[in-house]
Amino acid sequence: MLTLSAAKSAAASAARGRHFRFHMLLTGAALALSGCMPATTQVAGADPADPSAKIAPVGYRSTIAPYTSLRPAAPAPWRDRNDAVTPQPKQDR
Repeated sequence: MLTLSAAKSAAASAARGRHFRFHMLLTGAALALSGCMPATTQVAGADPADPSAKIAPVGYRSTIAPYTSLRPAAPAPWRDRNDAVTPQPKQDR
């Protein structure tokens, strides 16, 4: 049992080492190639640093526009409110 456990541990550490080296190589290649990329890219239309560039108009919509305050509201008598929501008694046929 101990031998099997040791063999599994050795295989796992060897695989982990290969994966680590691969990921380090991949990360190094990505960093090296990122130096070849331009600092900024032209996405769509004018340069964003140009102050005379035309932009879309900005609009404002309030998130609480339909809100209306219900205070102060006079409370209704509780008996009337309770009777308004109770089910009506069924009629015998």
